[in-house]
Amino acid sequence: MQFDSTRRNFLRKTGLGVGALTLGPVVQQLKARARGQGPNAPRFVFVVESNGLPPEQLAPSGVKRKRRHQRALNGPSEFLDVSLKDKELPSSIAAISPWKDKVTIVQGLSGKVAGGGHSNNFMALGAFGGGRGSSGESTSILGPTIDGALAQQIGGIFPHVGLGISKRLENSVVYSISAVGRDKPLPIIVKPDQAMGALFGSVASGSAQKEFLAKRNLLDFIKDDIKRAEKELAGPEKDQLSVYLKTFDTLSQRHSRLNEIKDTLRKHAPITSDKYTSEVETDRLDAQFDLAAAALISGLTNVVTLSSAAGIRDFDICFTGLGLKKGKHHTGHGGSQNGMTWAETYEMIRRFHFDLIARLAKKLEAIPEGDGTMLDNTVIIYLSDGAEGHHSRCWEWPFVMLGDAGGKLKAGRYVDYPGYGLLGHRTTANLYTTLLNLAGSPAERFGMADPNLKDLDQTGPLTELLA
Repeated sequence: MQFDSTRRNFLRKTGLGVGALTLGPVVQQLKARARGQGPNAPRFVFVVESNGLPPEQLAPSGVKRKRRHQRALNGPSEFLDVSLKDKELPSSIAAISPWKDKVTIVQGLSGKVAGGGHSNNFMALGAFGGGRGSSGESTSILGPTIDGALAQQIGGIFPHVGLGISKRLENSVVYSISAVGRDKPLPIIVKPDQAMGALFGSVASGSAQKEFLAKRNLLDFIKDDIKRAEKELAGPEKDQLSVYLKTFDTLSQRHSRLNEIKDTLRKHAPITSDKYTSEVETDRLDAQFDLAAAALISGLTNVVTLSSAAGIRDFDICFTGLGLKKGKHHTGHGGSQNGMTWAETYEMIRRFHFDLIARLAKKLEAIPEGDGTMLDNTVIIYLSDGAEGHHSRCWEWPFVMLGDAGGKLKAGRYVDYPGYGLLGHRTTANLYTTLLNLAGSPAERFGMADPNLKDLDQTGPLTELLA
């Protein structure tokens, strides 16, 4: 993990040694809370759904989106910026209407370097290219994905938490969309009961707690550094630091993991139910959203990725919990079911996802932080790993974002960039660069530049979105 000079100076001032560099973000957050402030950088939640997101289904009321053909110079040429204040959100995302002033719908971005197909796998969040095997899976990971990069930038006890569902019930963990570096995928835990044990095992009961205790490994060599850091804090923050830093789980070489903050975890850990072991995919995804909220509120992590069967091996999942009997592959090919067209089926499934997003937002909004709430310092980003459609070609890649990053993001808007190859056109890499800037990084690039857009400036963030 890399740390900037500001963080190194902070560690030097607090007396933390080089061996405890990974503890810096935790100490910073606790000091900020002691001062009644929010986090130095916003939290990020990525919700990635499989099988494409048709751009025409995201236009708010009163906005007629001009048709774009799937080819270069696919018009229109103007940049569209519309306030959502007096608009109704599309029905499939209407659940987040209570936070309309914090919603940003981003259209018109391309991601051609990712290639397209049923799923763009790691390339969806990575904005890079790469070879594909006969099954359509990525055969290489050319760099970090944006969630992995943000996890490195912000840090945390668990720098990144990956949760999700797979259509294959035998799976416990999948490696499909997230990476921390070149050929370094990040795990997505797809069994909620196992995710509960990994995150909240210290306050769980039965086998989950036994497994957690069996993996405990004390890091004695940082005890002196911890004692020096404690002198910088007082009251409950000092006690919390002691608990946060007491022990760490070293099961994963790429993550520093919290071992025991029992009071905090016991307060915010979700109450498990049958949905944590259910074979119904909607139940499992519901449980994973519960865990994501609890992990954020407990301070376990600042970056969460929620995968709804993203990745080539799971993209055709069937949402039986919504009464469907045919999977997304059928829907993507224009198939109807239950009296619904393919478009109506897409929208119903998306509505379920945004109900979960709305519930997550409500939980974060209920937690005070600084002069506002946790939601004020969180950005939720929804996209599909399949870009604009079932057989995507990545000429367009729609996004829906909820949150204004503590006022750093100009929200409450629908923005639509000029077509591919036209002046003013931007890419998903520019959006990801924007997120890095929100997190405090002065990044000018992320991922790979599109060689077919060499006449356009592909550097920098989307300045139109920054306050």
